[in-house]
Amino acid sequence: MNRAARAFWLSSPGHGEIRDVALPDPARGEVVVRSLYSGVSRGTETLVFRGGVPESQHTAMRAPFQEGDFPAPVKYGYLNVGVVEEGPDTLAGRTVFSLFPHQTRFVVPASAVTVVPDTVPAERAVLAGTVETAVNALWDAAPLVGDRIAVVGGGMVGCSVAALLARFPGVRVQLVDADPARAQVAEALGVGFASPAEALGGCDLVVHASATEQGLARSLELLTAEGTVLELSWYGDRQVSLPLGEAFHSRRLVIRSSQVGTVSPARAHRTYADRLALALDLLADPALDALVTGESAFEELPEVMPQLADGRIPALCHRVRYDKSA
Repeated sequence: MNRAARAFWLSSPGHGEIRDVALPDPARGEVVVRSLYSGVSRGTETLVFRGGVPESQHTAMRAPFQEGDFPAPVKYGYLNVGVVEEGPDTLAGRTVFSLFPHQTRFVVPASAVTVVPDTVPAERAVLAGTVETAVNALWDAAPLVGDRIAVVGGGMVGCSVAALLARFPGVRVQLVDADPARAQVAEALGVGFASPAEALGGCDLVVHASATEQGLARSLELLTAEGTVLELSWYGDRQVSLPLGEAFHSRRLVIRSSQVGTVSPARAHRTYADRLALALDLLADPALDALVTGESAFEELPEVMPQLADGRIPALCHRVRYDKSA
């Protein structure tokens, strides 16, 4: 069995390279996975690529199978779909999702992989980690039937949240983004679209995911009295100014953070495995294909990542394709 592998490493901020990896023999209870696809989560991964993780967050930002330390050299990533080449009979040959970085083959505990349902194509399953973030956000937000909701920021996370909200009965959901091209994504997801200036106000809930202080300020403006902004953005080492004067107090507005690293207290009896399994089940919806906006070969990552980081390649989720013989 060929256990040679190659992995993408951030060698220094803004520069990546592919390195050879010697895989260990799998121990009892471990599996060997050959990667089919991985996904680049443009917000978090490009922040890591630029070296923008604050020192105070180095521990909190570690990915489950990260090697190295921030800012670099580091092997980082967490959206991987592969096939089990060696492992228990219940997993051998199965397509699985795991929180592993960009690497052609790898060895992990069998408990670290989740079987992808037959109803979900492997190509779409790379979205599982982001849809899981959206599930956790909506557990935190607890939207109600008939709510008026805006999702400010049409990136990968924001669009995932909007896609799930589109299934709630009676809600008015509007995706708000400065990029008019996001209107096509919103249409595919079955939600409305508006520029920040034209967004509908009077919202009971605004989910903010633009990672800009302008977007957060606009989110507050869109709320009705007693409304809540659920903040999903990760700003890294950037400082954010926020207008908390004017009507913020008199309208009794709420800003609440949400982070996928902890299962929402509203569903504290659920496990991480429960949450991920639910996200994979939700990916049976083909509308979510709209969130994958580009694809390249694994070997191209050293050239592609800088272009994703500086916006030359506009992307929601950028999918990485692996050679079947790798």
